[in-house]
Amino acid sequence: MSCGNPHKVPCSEVLEQVYYYLDHEMSDADCEDIREHLDECAPCLREFGLEDLVKKLVGKHCGCDPAPADLRTKVLVRIRQAQVEIEQQA
Repeated sequence: MSCGNPHKVPCSEVLEQVYYYLDHEMSDADCEDIREHLDECAPCLREFGLEDLVKKLVGKHCGCDPAPADLRTKVLVRIRQAQVEIEQQA
């Protein structure tokens, strides 16, 4: 997806980072770059709006449902594996 105009941050990168942006898991400078891109790029803004809506709907309707125990265990195992991989790369 792209509007065809050059941007400081490419469309593909914005769309890869949209959930980090929505969750405020980026630096202030990176958030500003994403916001600037969204202000200039209608296709990315539409995609962002859709992602934001999905995130809000899931949070509203599934936020209080506990995750199944086996899913929680699998997620924790994957997090630990990722931590080990990161530590080994450092």
